[in-house]
Amino acid sequence: MVKEVTLVSDSTSQPVDSDTQRYAASVEYDGSPFLGWQTQKHGPSVQAAVEAALSKVANHPVSVVCAGRTDTGVHASNQIIHFDSPADRSLRGWVFGANSNLPPQVAVRWVKPVSTEFHARFRADYRRYRYVIYNAPVRPAALAKGVTWNYRPLDAEKMHEAAQCLVGEHDFTSFRAIGCQAKTPCRNITHLTVKRYGELVVIDVQANAFLHHMVRNIAGVLMAIGCGKRPVNWIQEVLAVQDRTQGGVTAPPYGLYFVDVGYPEHFGLERGALGPYFLSALLPE
Repeated sequence: MVKEVTLVSDSTSQPVDSDTQRYAASVEYDGSPFLGWQTQKHGPSVQAAVEAALSKVANHPVSVVCAGRTDTGVHASNQIIHFDSPADRSLRGWVFGANSNLPPQVAVRWVKPVSTEFHARFRADYRRYRYVIYNAPVRPAALAKGVTWNYRPLDAEKMHEAAQCLVGEHDFTSFRAIGCQAKTPCRNITHLTVKRYGELVVIDVQANAFLHHMVRNIAGVLMAIGCGKRPVNWIQEVLAVQDRTQGGVTAPPYGLYFVDVGYPEHFGLERGALGPYFLSALLPE
């Protein structure tokens, strides 16, 4: 008897047979002790931790695919993944079983069965990040790796004004890492705001996809404008020149959070609070 097989359009996923269920899940993590999301040979990664935990619950090797790979030190409040397993486990069993085998800096928030049509990366309509700046004269002790500290007074209104020229579809060569491997530098930013909440300045950006270091490079340019080192229209010059060497410094990873991913409604995924959790009382969703 030949077993029915459904092929998946991602080289990192195996064919899914009729006895296997695909699951979507949301993962939250503090990225400071990891070398980014993707599995590394020379150090810890979030992906390796999640795969090891799910494999223990499933009692077989589990591989996962994420919506967006994050760099060393970058956090997530709602990283979406998918994985396949024939193991018969309750949704509660997947969540609590995984969390009991994960390090304290990583947690699975929910797990949901989905069709094999779902793909965490290729079916995503948009991704969203928040970059959190602690703007005060003295460095923070709590959340030292959870926010980026800038002691120079920042004008959030000027930063927001400057940021609006990036909204829309543009060539973001000046805002991508030199080693970025994306096939095209063009991305479409649909939402970009900068707001102050007491001593916190939050950059909130949503796009169809992001280039390597794109958000951190945007943050670096905006902070240079916010502290008065550069005029508001400098960001337009940086965008137009299409040269990364003209784009200023790359901001640190500590304040960067992957907070949301959008998918077609028929998948029925939970959205929940965007995070990070310590901003939930301040920020609109």
